[in-house]
This record gives sequence, C-alpha cells and structure tokens, in this order.
Amino acid sequence: MRDDVCFRPAHELADLVRSRQLSPVELMEACLDRIHRLDPVIRAFVTLRSEDALAEARQMADRIARGDEVGPLAGLPLAVKDLEDVAGLPTTYCSLPFKDNVAQRDSVQVARLKAAGAIVVGKTTTPEFGYTFFCRNLLTGATLNPWHPERSPGGSSGGSAAAIASGMVPLATASDAGGSIRIPAAYTGCFGIKPQFGRVPMGPFDVIPWGGLTCYGPITRTVMDAALYLDAVVGDHPSDPHSLPHPRYSYVERLREPLPRLRIAWSPTLGYAVVEPEVLREAEAAARAFQELGHEVDEVEDVFPDPAWAWGIVEGGAMWMRIADKVERHREEFGRGFLAMAERGRHVTQEQYYRAQKVRADLINRLWQLFERYDLLLTPTVATEAVDARGHLSMEIAGRQVENPLAYIPFTYPFNLSGHPAATVRAGFTERGLPVGLQIVGPRLREDLALQAAYAYEQARPWAHHWPRDIGAQPAGASPS
Repeated sequence: MRDDVCFRPAHELADLVRSRQLSPVELMEACLDRIHRLDPVIRAFVTLRSEDALAEARQMADRIARGDEVGPLAGLPLAVKDLEDVAGLPTTYCSLPFKDNVAQRDSVQVARLKAAGAIVVGKTTTPEFGYTFFCRNLLTGATLNPWHPERSPGGSSGGSAAAIASGMVPLATASDAGGSIRIPAAYTGCFGIKPQFGRVPMGPFDVIPWGGLTCYGPITRTVMDAALYLDAVVGDHPSDPHSLPHPRYSYVERLREPLPRLRIAWSPTLGYAVVEPEVLREAEAAARAFQELGHEVDEVEDVFPDPAWAWGIVEGGAMWMRIADKVERHREEFGRGFLAMAERGRHVTQEQYYRAQKVRADLINRLWQLFERYDLLLTPTVATEAVDARGHLSMEIAGRQVENPLAYIPFTYPFNLSGHPAATVRAGFTERGLPVGLQIVGPRLREDLALQAAYAYEQARPWAHHWPRDIGAQPAGASPS
C-alpha cells in the first residue's frame, strides 16, 4: 500500500494532503521507507535528513488540521540535487574537497519550494560538479538506473532522476548546463524540462557564472507535476542578474487550455548526430503521434552545424572558475577525469571564447529562422539508450566510431547555448527494456508551449502508470502495461 502512494503523481498527492485524505506524515513515512529499502542499491542520495523531514511533516499535519494556508506543494517530499544549497546540509558537489561544505542558506529555488509547502528529505547524487552525462563520483560511487542495475540513470541530475523513477520521492530539483535535466529524465523514463535560461532564479552566488548555460528545473513523473513545480519557483530575484520576470500566468492553468493546431519540425539528426536505430525508431514514432493529434509534422534535416566545440569552450571555462581556488591544496582529492577537463578550461583563450560566441550567435540566428516557420522542434533526446553505470563507453554508436563523448548527447547541449526551453517525454522502450525520450524544443520564452505539447502527448500516450517497482530485476521495463 505504501509503495502505491509513492508512485502517485505529485499533483494528486498534493491534492490529497490539502484535502486531508492523506496525512503528510503517512506520505513522508512511505517515501522514507522506500528510500531506506532501495537507496543502498541505487545510491540516489548523498545526504538524508529523515528525522527532521518527519518532524516537519508532523508540523504540516498540525497546520492543516488548524486550517492554515499551507501552499500548493503541501507535505510533498522533495529531493534536492547536490549542486544546490539547502541550509544546514552539505553542498558537496559530489566532490571530496567539498564534503564538509555546509550551506548557510537555501538557494532561491529551494526557498520557494519550501514556501510552497515541500519538505526536503535530502540531497541527490551527481557526477563531480555535474561534469558527465553518467552519474558516478568518488563520494558515493555509481548511481544505478532503476530500470536496469548495470546502467546509469544519466547525468548530471542522475540521483534526482533515479529517486523519481524508483518512487522514492514525488518531486526533485535538477539543473541543466548541457542536458543534465533531459538526459537523466530520458534514461529513466521521467519527464524533465529545462526552462528558458533565466526563468528560474539560480542565486545567491559567490561568483556570477560565466557562459549563461545552466538552468534550474524539475524532473517529475508527469507533466502536470512539472507545471505545479514551475508555478512555485519562476520569477526574477535580486540575487540573479539573469533572472526573468514572472510570465504572469500559471503553467498549470496553461495545461488546461486547448492546444492550438501546430506546425512542428521533426529532426532525427539535426544534420550531424548518429543515433541508435532502436532509439530513433521510438522517438520517430512519438513524433508521429503529433500527426495523430492533428498537428502538421515536417521532417527537417540540416538544422544547424554541430556546436559541440563551442559548448566545450564555454562550459570548460565556467567549470574551471568553480574550482580554481581549491586545486592546489586539494589536487589529489579531485577525480582525475574531472580535473583534466577542468584544467583544459583553465587554458581557454580570449580568441577561442570569441570564436565560440560566434558559433553561438549563428546557432541562435538559425533557430530564430526555424521558429519563424515552426511552432516546435522535435528530436530524440539522446542518441543511445542508458549507458554503463560506471561510464565505460564503447565510443561506437549505430556501428560507427565516434571521437567525442558528446556524440552520445548531441541533441541537448545546443539548446543550452541558445537558451531555448526544451523538455523530454517518454517515447517508448528499447528491446532491453530501457526508456527512450523525445525532446520537445520551444521558441524563446515559450516553455509553456513545450509543456502544453508534452501534456497533450502524455494524454495520448500515457506513461505514468508504468515504473520499475521491482528494483534489481534485469531488465525492469521490457513490456509496458
């Protein structure tokens, strides 16, 4: 019975709690029980605050009993990615030199989620400083994919995605600088959305980030859950100079509006990607579902040249800034692969950065032209099914050798360079029972349209009933039912 509660969508759980049909204490106990049973295997959490979370659930129950206003997320257990601050908990970045880095205050996003009634249960795993698309680090080891224990849930928001897909929590924060919301959401069959850059404030900062790639956003089990989450966190904040004003509408209410007939571009490769046949098969079938919903879908091929080099220059420089003052004293504690990547960023030149920004401008201009002709762009979310949990990559995709690991995620990082909102929905499964994602990219500032399209697709091809409940089976999800 407890496990049934754990897999209910967040918006349903919030309604049950506010209407007194479900105690926030009962909900918290169910989630903590599942965490304590499953997390020794999956390793989705870095830090737990079980007793404090239970105490806050009891306080929430008392407030509801008194008839207090408790917020739209009242009593919902919340996991927070360990790149983001929760007051009183370590923000380790899953990096040994930061294992004792206790946060003095909440991030703006966490503070807003708490104000809406959510209760933090702990911090979730990520690769060191979120630098890879698989989830392994020196603090916790490899996080496992609930659908298949030998595969990764993806990175960098791998712990959040694993916690959502396995029913440990109904809500989790995530962040995305090159696909770190969309990759793990696709690898675990969840919904994830990277909003427009600046839509969710990211402060307070010690150093203003270089590059403007990273966005905060949710990983959830349904589209409505993500809309509810975004309603709680969007809007500018004085600590983040890049934050955007509130859009002046509710995302939840937008989902209740009819979706107009759209003209949609479907691109299986963007002109440069190599994609596994099974992944392409499922993503294309999902894209064609929009035709069945009455929309016009055109296949387009060469959308823009691969901007991988430019993304690497911008993100590499930003990563070095994060650790520059720690390297000399803690060099031996950093992961070798992470440190090598960060030190390449140390040597980014002004000329390289200038060239990268020219590539970025060309990308943005091409997307400007695309979205003058189309309302949405659809692609596969990633090029392969979930990779090995320990990051052992074959460097071969669809029988072709690839030189750059970014070839595994060719569809995500372009939209960090451009800033466009992009979501992923579950498209289907490979023969091994691993989820496949379809990416939905919206025009600038239109994550509401991406959400509406995702919601319409979800109603036509629902997925929220099918999750890997029996953790440890190989594989867990071969036959959706």
